Formats: sequence, structure tokens, C-alpha cells
Amino acid sequence: MFGPEGPTLRELAVQALSSVEHGYDLLAPKFDHTPFRTPGPVLDAVAEALAPLGPFTDGLDLCCGTGAGMRPLARLCRRSVTGVDFSAGMLDVARQRVRPTEVPRVAWVRGDARALPFADAFDLVVSFGAFGHFLPAELPRLFAGVRAALRPGGRFAFPVFAPPRPTDPGFWLLAGFDAVMRVRNALWRPPFVMYYRSLRLGSFLGELERAGFTVEPRVLPGFGRRADGSPRGRLVVARRAGAPDPAVTPRRAG
Repeated sequence: MFGPEGPTLRELAVQALSSVEHGYDLLAPKFDHTPFRTPGPVLDAVAEALAPLGPFTDGLDLCCGTGAGMRPLARLCRRSVTGVDFSAGMLDVARQRVRPTEVPRVAWVRGDARALPFADAFDLVVSFGAFGHFLPAELPRLFAGVRAALRPGGRFAFPVFAPPRPTDPGFWLLAGFDAVMRVRNALWRPPFVMYYRSLRLGSFLGELERAGFTVEPRVLPGFGRRADGSPRGRLVVARRAGAPDPAVTPRRAG
């Protein structure tokens, strides 16, 4: 799973026994050499699916990590892009790897996704692979903050992939990981919240609707379909209700 430039087993163990924030500070220099980084084909597929809904003016990458999603986000947004993450280490790496010459008008903000410091600032918010760090009870607060950060009519988008079947070894790998994390969090403080199987598509859709979004699920066709015909990859697109007022000049993000 990890190349020679990735973290050692000892480094992963130290990370797992830390808080989420400190753990990612430790992992940041080697994060892009782990399977936790969102693959390029996923980033490109999301950008391609969102392009017909644009152009967008200002975009936000929620839980941006080392900035892998900033380049495709910049292709969609005409004015500015902002990355927010609560790990200072991840943001330090992002600043080094996403240069202004590649992504102009970029801003980096250290902050908690559950308490975003923005209001009516963006037309598009995206997120890649971060929801395992939030407990189901935290979704209402998280989605309410995203809705507040969007302008009326703005969109919140993130990919969701079908979980493996019980006949797939990957199912038991993820189930085992979640079980180990629950035992670890029951015995060790501070907790490290990272559960691969705690959130389901239905939970996302219901919470988004309760938060005041109109939800538009879309298929990501490049990832094929399962044996039962259901898509392997979907893009959840949630639109903040209300048309933007053309008389109001949008605020610059960041």
C-alpha cells in the first residue's frame, strides 16, 4: 500500500495514537505517498462532471489536505480558490506544492470544517475523502456551515463510491479497520476519528436536505457499474436554495 517514500509502520502507529489534527501534522510530509490521497482520476472525474454547471466565481476545498483538489477546482473557478484544513502541517505542504504560478488567486485558511469562518463567500464547495473524520451526529453542524459559506444558488459537491460487498476482501479490511479504531478510541485519548464505513449515501442525502439543500446526485460514469447495475461512483451535488441576487456584488473569499 505504501511506497518507499511513504510513512513507516512506526510513523503510522504514532499518528494513530495522536489526535486527528496532530496525526495529520505528522503525516503531512509523506501524505501524498499514501493511498489516503485522493487519486487523480477521481479529481478529474469530479471536475468534468461539475464543468457544465459552471462557470463558478469563487471555490472552496473543504478539508483540502495537501491541496490535491485545488488544481481541478481552479479550472472551474474564474476568480479565486481557497483551501481550508485544521492541520497546519497539511497546509504547509499544500503551500509548497500548489504554487501561485499553477493556481493563481489561491488562499489557505487553517480552520475547523465544523465552524467555517465564511458567509456567502463561494459559488462552489468541494470535498474529497474527508467525511470519515466526522461522526454522524456532526453532519448537521458541518452541512449548516457549508450552506452558510455558499452564496444562494451555490453548490456543494463531493464524490461517493459504492462500498465493497461482503464477498469482497476489501469489505472485511474496512470492517476490521473500523473495529480497531473503535477499540482504540474506547481505550485511548485523545480520539482519532477515522471510520470508513460509518456514513452511507442515504445519510448524506437526508442530512443535506435537512440543512436546506436541494440534492442532485449524479453518476460518475468512468468508474463503471457493479454486477447489479448500480454505479460504482456518484457525485453528490447539493444546491443552496435561492437564486443569487444580481444586484449584490459577491464577496471575495479568504
